[in-house]
Amino acid sequence: MWAYESVFYQIYPLGFCGAPFENDGILTHRILKVKEWIPHMKKLGINAIYFSPVFESDTHGYNTRDYTKIDCRLGTNEDFKQVCDALHEAGIKVVLDGVFNHVGRGFFAFRDVVEKRENSEYKDWFHIDFGGNSNYNDGLWYEGWEGNYDLVKLNLYNPAVVDHIFAAIKGWVEEFDIDGLRLDVAYCLTPDFLRSLHQYTKGLKEDFYLLGETLHGDYNQWMNPEMLDSVTNYECYKGLYSSFNSMNMFEINHSLLRQFGPENWTLYRGKHMLSFVDNHDVTRVASILSNEKHLPLIYALSFGMPGIPCIYYGSEWGAKARKEEGDPALRACFDAPVENELTEWIGKLAEAKKHSEALNYGDFRSVLLTNKQCIFERKSEHERVYVAINADGENYHADFDAGCGMAVDLITGEKHDFGGGSDLPAYSAYFWKMEH
Repeated sequence: MWAYESVFYQIYPLGFCGAPFENDGILTHRILKVKEWIPHMKKLGINAIYFSPVFESDTHGYNTRDYTKIDCRLGTNEDFKQVCDALHEAGIKVVLDGVFNHVGRGFFAFRDVVEKRENSEYKDWFHIDFGGNSNYNDGLWYEGWEGNYDLVKLNLYNPAVVDHIFAAIKGWVEEFDIDGLRLDVAYCLTPDFLRSLHQYTKGLKEDFYLLGETLHGDYNQWMNPEMLDSVTNYECYKGLYSSFNSMNMFEINHSLLRQFGPENWTLYRGKHMLSFVDNHDVTRVASILSNEKHLPLIYALSFGMPGIPCIYYGSEWGAKARKEEGDPALRACFDAPVENELTEWIGKLAEAKKHSEALNYGDFRSVLLTNKQCIFERKSEHERVYVAINADGENYHADFDAGCGMAVDLITGEKHDFGGGSDLPAYSAYFWKMEH
């Protein structure tokens, strides 16, 4: 699967393009801005992009009005086709946000139900009680997502709803040649729907990638051969920044061993989850790390551990924003990309990751672990790589049996000699590929 050898870039288009929060109905060709950022993405080593919602919605994109039409605040379907064509020409795969658990109040079928009530042909598309009332005073009650009544829950047990969604996906493949979907709140979607979606999309494109947004619980209930290829690794998201802020590398290693370690009870060995240090829903990594010198290191750890790394636009140069400032702050508009030492570093990590069999497919084994240092092995059939991190402000001397004498650092191309131990300078990271 191409996704397992990819480095993703996430863009939240409405914010990225500086669109107004409320849908003003004014057609503006903002989405073409993405084309201007393609050279920057290439420098970062990006070969896949995940777009947060792009379809016509009431406000933030997750309250869809029309699954077949690009949001007028972003432009036309033709504009988006241009963008997708340019990305594909640059060797970048395209994954869209599939928001299938709920729609907006502006969705045509819901408007029909509010108007025609029991006589609407769409009344079974939702979870409606005509004897109740909503906080919008519709004269009927309906189920919203987690109590948010601007997000009207769809009835995915109704074949007509599923047919409507699948027809839209088919249209996206035909019109934009998309390569996959990220499923919003995948943990709310029914197992039957996920199985049908898997079967349907793999029929459209054999290597169609399905990624699900998941938070807690056993990810295998969604990520398995019949449902999703991949899920968001929120367990390690927390472990990544917390390990640096607490100066306790045991935390992230505990999660990685539980998920991917050598023991038989390991949960996800051989699976490929999406690794991220931030996204459109959480505080940006540069605002959550207490020591900015850890910024390059947290990226090295997220690229070195098992999974598919994803960079959230703006964070690659250290942009800041906190969750408590609200979603618009997290989903900012930047006039142009910034390129600095961090972006250059991430570009090197991306090239190392994409071209390493061990980093893409290797098993995980902890080799050396202290509060402030960790070294772990990624081993595949033909390659062995040691990921080494020193999060301390002091140099560290590491003694361990590497099983060979020499290595080459996949990040810098420099040779490394294990003879007499390995010196890790303050705030350093290495991907040592073993030379036999």
